[in-house]
Amino acid sequence: MAEAQALQVALGKIRRASGHFQGRLLGIDPHRIKSCTKRQTRRHRFSAKEKALKMAQCFFCLDLDSAQPLCFTLASAARTVTQATPELLELSQEILNPAPDQAPLVLADSEHYTTELLDHVHLETPFELLVPMPPQNSPKLHDQARSSERFNRRWAGYATAKEPFRLKQSRCSEPYYRFVQRNGERPEDYYFKSFLATVDRDEVQDLTVHYPQRWHIEEFFKFNQALGWHRAGTLNLNIRYGQMTMALVAQAAIHQMRQRLGQPFSQWDASHLARELFGALEGDVRVKDDTIQVTYYNAPHRDRLRQQYENLPDKLQQEGIEPTLPWLYDFKLDFRFR
Repeated sequence: MAEAQALQVALGKIRRASGHFQGRLLGIDPHRIKSCTKRQTRRHRFSAKEKALKMAQCFFCLDLDSAQPLCFTLASAARTVTQATPELLELSQEILNPAPDQAPLVLADSEHYTTELLDHVHLETPFELLVPMPPQNSPKLHDQARSSERFNRRWAGYATAKEPFRLKQSRCSEPYYRFVQRNGERPEDYYFKSFLATVDRDEVQDLTVHYPQRWHIEEFFKFNQALGWHRAGTLNLNIRYGQMTMALVAQAAIHQMRQRLGQPFSQWDASHLARELFGALEGDVRVKDDTIQVTYYNAPHRDRLRQQYENLPDKLQQEGIEPTLPWLYDFKLDFRFR
């Protein structure tokens, strides 16, 4: 497990240095996968109409500006979000090593709203956290939320309020900040949503621009889960860490290939790419001088592939990249499409 996490950190540092993500706006999310394990485990269900099933838990951290993953952790079905998140943020911190004056903003969902976790993020990490608060239905709070003087009108049908907020039993001596957004133009149409931030921030920017980007997490799983994040055959964490970390490496390589090939490949999900491109390749391998030549026959989209991958050693040298591969005895690698 430690070796798999070290590989994630090394991969994340390489990807950040390569410009795949900046790490200024992060999203964390628990991702529960249906498991076929024979062990007796805690069961989850996604709605009241569904049957509770055995689940394997993983916790992902994504860069929301680029929708690219930084790292993940795994846990048994009994481990809570509060227990698993500090380990996930520790890996993210190793990858990003943020400067003291450039604290990344972490966006979480309502499962992360616990005093223990908020205190940990604020006191022991370089991150800032924004998390939805549970609905507060007391008549007193509802009447306070309706008072117009508390809110700054931003545009028609939308107003916000920001106020210090102290959590009970918090270890933090300073208050956190509650952001309240009011939707609706007439008092009888008002409805409210509250968020808690660990530091004083621009609530309009966070609520209208940053927080909606959490949807990129769901898009990421839909786009890439076929790589190995949609089902689990075991709860053995050693096996799962190895398998899912290799999937993380594969996702990074495929992301770069999508960028090189452009449309329509960049819009294909992992299943579509495997079916229409990787699964349709057949050819042979031979060695010529100091180069391993891979020849593909009847490859789909041959002209696009030829443009990017034929004469690859020369293309790499033009980009200032050493074309030899240390793990292939310093051979070069080239492709042909016939």
